[in-house]
Amino acid sequence: MTGATGNIYVGLHEFADMAFLLHFLRPSDIFLDVGANVGSYTVLASAVVGAKSVSIEPDPDTVCALKRNIDANEISEKVTVRAVAVGAEEGELSFTIGLDTMNRAAHAGDAAVRIVKQVRLDTLTADAPALIKLDVEGHEEQVFRGASATVTQPELKALLIETVTDEMLRALDRAGFERAYYDPFTRALGSQPPSVAAINSLFVRDKPFVAERLQKADPFHVLDQAV
Repeated sequence: MTGATGNIYVGLHEFADMAFLLHFLRPSDIFLDVGANVGSYTVLASAVVGAKSVSIEPDPDTVCALKRNIDANEISEKVTVRAVAVGAEEGELSFTIGLDTMNRAAHAGDAAVRIVKQVRLDTLTADAPALIKLDVEGHEEQVFRGASATVTQPELKALLIETVTDEMLRALDRAGFERAYYDPFTRALGSQPPSVAAINSLFVRDKPFVAERLQKADPFHVLDQAV
C-alpha cells in the first residue's frame, strides 16, 4: 500500500500532479489511470471530482487492493478496472512479483515473474479520456507505441507521464501537446518549473482551454488548507 500511505502522511504524496488532476477534471470527464497501482489517482478522480475512471493494473495482488480501495470509497459505479498490462502489441508480458509499487515489465534475469495479459491502449476502451496518467515503471514508450489513436483523440487535453523518451516527445509534438509546469497555488501553467516540484511530466493540448478550467475549478482541501 505504499502508493496510498504517503497521502496519510503528507496529504497528497504527489502534490503538484494530484492538484492538477483535482483542478482540471470535471464530473463529465473520463480519466485513464494507466498503472493505477492501488488507486490513489483513481480515488481522487472518481471519489473527489466525480469523474469516470478506467483503471489499468496488471498485478493481480495489487488489483485486489485497488478494488478494495474503490469499494471503500463507494465509487464502483464510476470505475472500470482492467487487470491487464498495456504495450505495443496484443499478447502476453512477463511481469515482476513482490516489488509493491515498483512492479514492472520484467527485464532479462528477473527471477520472480508471472505472465500477464497485454493489450494495446487503442483497443482497451472506446471512450475518449480528458486526462491520462501514465506510470508504468519505464514501460511508457511501449505503451505509447500502442496508443497512437488514443493520443490523437481531440477530447484528450492532458497527460501526466512518469518516464518520457525522445520517441514519445516526437509523438506528443505531432499530436499537438506541449510540456507545461503547474503551480497549484496560483493555478498557473508555465514554461518553467515552479517551487512545487512535480513527480511526473505534464503535457497539455489546447492550453487556453486547460488554463481556463484550472482557474475556474472549485478549491479542494488538504491538511485543512484550501488550494
